[in-house]
Amino acid sequence: MRRDYFDLAVEGVGDGADTRSPPLVRIDFHGPEELLRERLSRGESDGVDDGDLLGADQIDVAFRLREPLGEADDPEGVVGVTNRFTGDFVLELNETATDVLPFIHAARDATDDGDAQYRVEIDVDGERLVDYDKDTFLVYDHEGNLLRSESLIPSGVEL
Repeated sequence: MRRDYFDLAVEGVGDGADTRSPPLVRIDFHGPEELLRERLSRGESDGVDDGDLLGADQIDVAFRLREPLGEADDPEGVVGVTNRFTGDFVLELNETATDVLPFIHAARDATDDGDAQYRVEIDVDGERLVDYDKDTFLVYDHEGNLLRSESLIPSGVEL
């Protein structure tokens, strides 16, 4: 699926944001709806072939840097949403660290207990397809190593 099919917008990040509300990332898809729906559907490889869309506990969200943090002014990377059961990519978006890391920090700041949350909404040409409340967002460096200090990992979760 082409990365240019997607537009991404965030709310609840930066100056003037309500620091007690989880941040929101809205992804709008401008491509063949059947393709996205197929990737977001449970299939035989998930152990269920009912055509229902994947739930929040069945997807993972991560950011993989393409270059080292600190070596570039604004390191580029890829945000990926994957099917937790198969590991297949549902979608990928090109983003920069200066867009993604403040979003993660806003999710951390939105709670008093340290268990961060954020919301993902995926639309097709402005019409809501799915929405997810998530508490995990993994960040990997350019070599594929997990950056724990930059990631959202709920307390009690061991990776």
